[in-house]
Parts: sequence; structure tokens; C-alpha cells
Amino acid sequence: MPMKKGYKALVDEAMAQVKTYTVEQARAKLDDPNVQFVDVRDVRELEREGIIPGAYPAPRGMIEFWVDPESPYFKPVFGENKEFIFFCAAGWRSALTTKTVQDMGMENVAHIEGGFGAWKKAGAPVAEKVKKV
Repeated sequence: MPMKKGYKALVDEAMAQVKTYTVEQARAKLDDPNVQFVDVRDVRELEREGIIPGAYPAPRGMIEFWVDPESPYFKPVFGENKEFIFFCAAGWRSALTTKTVQDMGMENVAHIEGGFGAWKKAGAPVAEKVKKV
């Protein structure tokens, strides 16, 4: 059965409706205490490739539940008055995530163009993801 709307159309729509930072723009906000980077990649990706220093790991599949104060899975970090900058490996999942949380009512959200891959390629800082014991 053909898709009514494929992933490319969904990502393109999201990109047209969300704020996108270049790696350079995002990197300039790295030490800003009013900014929280949020990594929506799978935990295996984080352990394998590292993470942006100080980023909060929030798997894409849980984001709607973690950002909603009414959810039993709400994470208090998302209740803070900060700018949230989402990223994934290539910028597709983070574009969809940013659009989703924006549609849910979160303001002051953005994502990184090219994701963590572009971040690493630009030589921006990377921290090791600590594995839970």
C-alpha cells in the first residue's frame, strides 16, 4: 500500500515550521545556562558515538510523554524556562521532534541542521555517554 505522506514530506513540512540552527549558531549557545540541548537519538547511538556536552538524552519515542506536565512520565527538565535545542543524527528526527513539541505548546524550541553528524564533522565538542552499570 503506498504511503499517503512519506517521511520526506513530513520532514520537509517540519523544517518549514521550526527554527533551525546551524552547528555554528548552536555551538555559540553551548555554555548558555538558559539553553538545554536535547538528544533524541537512541541510547545505543549515544553510547556508540558520544553526545554534545551537557545534552539531556530523551529518546524520540518518549518525547511527547516526557514534555507533557500531565503525563506520568513527565521529566522536570522540560518544565524549566529555557530554550530547548533538539538534535539527532542527521536532523530529521529532531525536526519532527521540534515540530511535535511546538504543536504541543512548547515555545522557544529549535533543532540543529545536520544533527550530531554535522556537529562532529565541524569539530564541535563531544562527550562520552556514560553507560549505566
